[in-house]
Amino acid sequence: MKRLQGVGMTSARTRSRMVERLREQGIRDEAVLAAMAAVPRHVFVEEALASRAYDDTALPLGFQQTISQPWVVARMIELARNGRDLGRTLEVGAGCGYEAAVLARLATEVYAIERIAALLDRARANLRYLRLPNVRLKHADGSLGLAEAAPFDTILVAASTARVPDALCAQLASGGRMVLPLGAGEQSLCVIDRLPGGGFRQEAFDPVRFVPLVAGVE
Repeated sequence: MKRLQGVGMTSARTRSRMVERLREQGIRDEAVLAAMAAVPRHVFVEEALASRAYDDTALPLGFQQTISQPWVVARMIELARNGRDLGRTLEVGAGCGYEAAVLARLATEVYAIERIAALLDRARANLRYLRLPNVRLKHADGSLGLAEAAPFDTILVAASTARVPDALCAQLASGGRMVLPLGAGEQSLCVIDRLPGGGFRQEAFDPVRFVPLVAGVE
């Protein structure tokens, strides 16, 4: 059974050091930092990798997927917030469930979708330890979003794409915001706002590297 509190490299003190490092790296949103401090990241990685859970690096999950480095998770959520409430939030690419757990402390509702059924089962098992009542997991094609629960105030996409999927734009509420890694070769975190009067505004930020967004389910 996985330890929630952890010892040594998985302790609350280690999480505190991670948060201090995030501050040094430029994360300024104290609510995001508090959420990162509250979630035991070691629960979401293989036990053999638990000693590296709080390093600022991506770690393998299997299925050619990774858990993003802490800075990337914090930065995406910080960009999504930027002085606003996250509200009803869609996460595309649930992976092991870690980002959904962080979002649960900042959003009203979190809908996290994952195309790989075995990975989604792992996310469910990981999240069961934390008992988060506002997180819902779904096996679905992330490029199609989740029309049944739309519109969303916030959409975060944890996979790169050369072009923003039309379905995700359509499911973004008026005044809503989407954050995703955009680019066919070089990628950057992009913020897309749906303007109340119609249309979208797009702005690019930090360079990143994500696995590609793949259509279909398995």
